[in-house]
Amino acid sequence: MESKNSKKSTIQNIVFIVLIALLLFSPLGTFVKVHLNRLIAFSPKTIAVKDQKKLSSFQWQLKDVDGKTVSLSTYKGKIIFINFWATWCPPCIAEMPSIQKLYVDYQDKMVFLFVTTDSFDKANAFMVKENLTLPVYQSVTNPPIEMESSTIPVTYLIDQQGNIIVAKIGTANWNSDSFRVKLEELLKK
Repeated sequence: MESKNSKKSTIQNIVFIVLIALLLFSPLGTFVKVHLNRLIAFSPKTIAVKDQKKLSSFQWQLKDVDGKTVSLSTYKGKIIFINFWATWCPPCIAEMPSIQKLYVDYQDKMVFLFVTTDSFDKANAFMVKENLTLPVYQSVTNPPIEMESSTIPVTYLIDQQGNIIVAKIGTANWNSDSFRVKLEELLKK
């Protein structure tokens, strides 16, 4: 016969396992992860000039939602904000509102590329659900070697000379005052 303590311990263990499963595998878990990521998101740091890498190639081909292929070379000489993301990625979802605010204010001053491996149907449904207007692309060819990453989200800010001046893995607050100051300085060049 099981003791009361043993039965209570078993029930507590089951409840704990169920809670962990909810956090890992359910929409509730995604919600919690997104909001935790937003709490810890800081403004991205600029790479020291001596450590900045220049893009070795602008031949990267992307496809937009209408099926039109564009080349990164089209944007050579402009400030380019590139974000790799996915709809299933809580850190990606967490930073999207700050990116949206930045996009609204800077879309006419610089280039924004939001690159996903999701289908356009899935990505567009996510954009509508989250009330986002970011331009979504898929890679047709591999990105420049300097931007290859196995982690998402990863975001790059490329200056007018083709230097990667920000390379941020993980969630960031892209709408911070300090990042906006950095953009304004770049735009004056």
